[in-house]
Amino acid sequence: MAVVQKKKFPVGQIINYALLTLLAFVCLYPFLNVISYSLSGYNAVLSGRVTFYPIDFNVDAYKQILGKTQIWNAMRTTVTVTLIGTALSLILTIFAAYGLSRKDLPGRKFLTGMILFTMYFGGGMIPTFLVVKGTGLYDTLGALFIPQAVNVFNFIVMRTFFLNLPESLEEAARIDGASYMKVLIKIVLPLSLSIIATIGLFYAVGYWNTYFDALLYIQNPDKYTLQLRLRSLLFGEELNNSNANLEGMGTQVMTQSLKMATVAVSTIPILIVYPWLQKYFVKGVMVGSVKG
Repeated sequence: MAVVQKKKFPVGQIINYALLTLLAFVCLYPFLNVISYSLSGYNAVLSGRVTFYPIDFNVDAYKQILGKTQIWNAMRTTVTVTLIGTALSLILTIFAAYGLSRKDLPGRKFLTGMILFTMYFGGGMIPTFLVVKGTGLYDTLGALFIPQAVNVFNFIVMRTFFLNLPESLEEAARIDGASYMKVLIKIVLPLSLSIIATIGLFYAVGYWNTYFDALLYIQNPDKYTLQLRLRSLLFGEELNNSNANLEGMGTQVMTQSLKMATVAVSTIPILIVYPWLQKYFVKGVMVGSVKG
């Protein structure tokens, strides 16, 4: 007679799934709440009935926000800074990390130490402002990406990744007469797509969320970034005109809905990019963080 074995109840697995589900909900709830407020009606927002799904669905707040020329100008500025800044930062970080990962480079440890020094000690806000103004970058878009073109943490991660690459591949290419530049372009970069995508995402998110630098260095309102424009809305500098326009439309939208709609408009574009880079993200961080 065959003995039927009872399947063990995976208590630990269920607990893990429950905790992860709870953690995911905690992380997603603020974003869902923002979207819900921005898509809910005036009475629902006023009565506090909005949680994580819209009530009395309407898109009047988005119509008002997206109908503002300032928002589109700020969006264009932010996209420009993000694209140019990310490209420049990746190029500089790749060259610096690859060069300082070569063991035959004279003074490699000294140069690496000088770069690491800036990670712990900085000149401060006022000296940096004076440098930006003295170099003619003040009130230009260049002030938003040139002074912080290379992030030391990203440099360390990419340098560690390059150190983990098999030396035999580069040695074989060097024997065949390939220059260091050719080795970098033909061998190293194709093997480094994961770390490049990861670091590129870090830089892109940083430039997209540029706020304090724009507040310090940008004076012309036409050059405001999306985050700086969002600040103006959140502090009520532009909401009075928005509410007046909404009354003319015959629709009453609460200030809170306008704020939440602006937050959503500034957040969703960068979230759309993440799924395309997700497959590289975990691998790039894990491989680039620990030297084997």
